[in-house]
Formats: sequence, C-alpha cells, structure tokens
Amino acid sequence: MRPSPVISAVGTGALAFGLALSMAPGALAAPGPVPQNPVADDTVAAAGMMDALKRDLDLTPFEAESLLEAQETAFEVDAEATEAAGAAYAGSLFDTDTHELTVLVTDTAAVEAVEATGAEATVVSYGTEGLAEVVEDLNEASVQEGVLGWYPDVESDTVVIEVLEGSGADIDGLIAEAGVEASAVQVVETDQAPQVYADIIGGVAYYIGGGRCSVGFSATNSAGQPGFVTAGHCGSVGSAVTIGNGRGTFERSVFPGNDAAFVRGTSNFTLRNLVSRYSSGGTQAVTGTTQAPIGSAVCRSGSTTGWHCGTIQARNQTVRYPQGTVNGLTRTNVCAEPGDSGGSFISGSQAQGVTSGGSGNCRTGGTTYYQEVMPMVNSWGVRIRTS
Repeated sequence: MRPSPVISAVGTGALAFGLALSMAPGALAAPGPVPQNPVADDTVAAAGMMDALKRDLDLTPFEAESLLEAQETAFEVDAEATEAAGAAYAGSLFDTDTHELTVLVTDTAAVEAVEATGAEATVVSYGTEGLAEVVEDLNEASVQEGVLGWYPDVESDTVVIEVLEGSGADIDGLIAEAGVEASAVQVVETDQAPQVYADIIGGVAYYIGGGRCSVGFSATNSAGQPGFVTAGHCGSVGSAVTIGNGRGTFERSVFPGNDAAFVRGTSNFTLRNLVSRYSSGGTQAVTGTTQAPIGSAVCRSGSTTGWHCGTIQARNQTVRYPQGTVNGLTRTNVCAEPGDSGGSFISGSQAQGVTSGGSGNCRTGGTTYYQEVMPMVNSWGVRIRTS
C-alpha cells in the first residue's frame, strides 16, 4: 500500500542473543503453551481472535466483532485515501474506540480528496516522512547513556525520545548533536528497559542449539525454497534449526541494525498459511500482507506466552537493546516474554511482522516491538505464504 524500508546490510551475520539462548531446549519446551492442530476453520478463527480481543482490549463480544468488521473496512478505505492524498500523504491512524480512520496530510489542498473516500483528514507539519528524517538524524547521533530509543508519534506529529527514569540522560546534547528542532521531539521517561525476546505455523517453537525462538510466517525464498521468517537475533547465518521432525538453517540474518531473518528448510518443511492461536483455539489463516494503520488491533503468537492482542502504537522506532541498536521497528502494547522472539504479529488475516523484543511481561503488561515483514519481502525476495 505504501513504501516499506529496506533491510540494511542484507545477508550480514547476526549473533544469537537473549535470555533463552543460554538454556537447554528441554527446559524451555515444557513451560510454553502447546500449539493447536494446524487446521484452519473460519468460525473457530473468528471466535479465537474475538476471545483474545475481549481479554486484552477489555471488549464485549459485540464490541470485538464490530471492531474486526470496522478494521477490515478501514484497510480498504485507507488504500483509497492514501492514493487520493498523493504526495501529501503523511500517515494513517485507526481508532479502536470510535472506529474512525484518520489520514494525515501535509497540504490542505488534499483534505477534500481524502474525505471523499470516507476517511477523516488532518493537516500536520511533519507527517511520516518529516518525522522519519528526524529519526534518521537522531540515529546518526552518539549513544547517550540512559536513552532507550525513539519513535515517530504521528498523532502528536513529534518524535518521542524514551529515557530511563533517573538516568540523567543529556537530551539537550542529543538534540543539539542531531541538529533537530526541539519542537519536533518530546521526552518520555520509563522505568523499564527493552530486551530481545530470544528464547510450518506461525508462533510455534523452534530450536537453535541450546535456545528457543518462535516461527514468524511460512515463506519461500527468492528461489522458491520453503522456510519461514523470524527475528535476526535468534541466530546467525548458517545456524542449524530444528522444528518437530523438520530441519533448517538460517539463510539470511540481520541484527543489529534490523532484526530480520529467513530460515530455509532442509528437510520435512510443509508450509501452511496459518498462525497458532494456542489456548484461544485453532489457527488464524494468513491471506495477505497489507500494512495495518497505526491504532489498529494486532495479535501476536509466540511459543512462551501464546496468543495475545493489543494495538499498534507507532512505526519506525529506534530501540537500543544491550546487544545493539535496531532501527525501523513497530511499537505495540501487546505483551511478550523471552522465547516469543520471532513470532507472528497479525492484524485480521494480514501478516504484519515478527517479534523483536520489548519490556514488561504478560502478567503486568508491557511494550513489544516487531520487525515488519515487507522489508524482507522487498529486499530479499521472500514470499509470505498466503494460501
């Protein structure tokens, strides 16, 4: 629908980091939820997603059903509105409470055309491209102790810089070195630092040596060979993978910089366009890769905590993990824990990305970031299985 960033340093080897990677597979396999049978059923799929939305977004059954219907319609309207806005397009926002789609534009002349599609229109100064320039300038600045990362908040039309509470980070120095306008940023303090969640059907476990991660989405490489996409920090190029009676190897892996990987199957890989919903029941079919607007409901599948949902909060976030800085991640309020790394993020039936890392847990809640799938599609020629 709109351009996606390119995976940088394509094919660069990545080291396998994370809490789960130092532990034995047997110790990790038992606590995780057991995947459901890979059988897609539309009725079960709808019920499973609504159950998760009711639980994680505190919705009634009617509200959950209405949200899914409104969001599906919003995806179609967003495509039309993006085209109508043309060069003035500056981002999209979906409100899960009002079900309104707002398309941001940088030129008042585009408002009428956008609203003719059924979307609301709001004029902003920076928009996604302007904020992306601020992010790039910050990415070039020196590492500041206590600064955890930054992301464009298209709703406020600013870049949010996250700082560890009480760290005394020199934000003024960072802004000055980056050469960005102070009015283009806002500073938010947090008491939790992000970590990578390192620990064929999306969300199920696979093992790399003594560690465990989760499958993102079934896919083929540019040569048509079977495999799946996952997080780059889970393994370096050449790392061996086991998943059930299947075997594979990391053919592509990038971390840090990005957090993306493609695992090529070497034996017993049967691709399914499905994502496990664990205890919510059955599987969710993957039918496309349309990017959901910010604010949309999104669900995540992972081998430690199963199936959880929330909303998309921002795109193009820079995150400074202890193991290295990753750019271009998408921020959500979906919970996750170690071992969920690489697992699927899906909105409706549209594949969004693979779990990178975050903070918090599924008992108290938290923030989780994912690597978008489209850069892997565009840069590596990977094709997500959608049928």
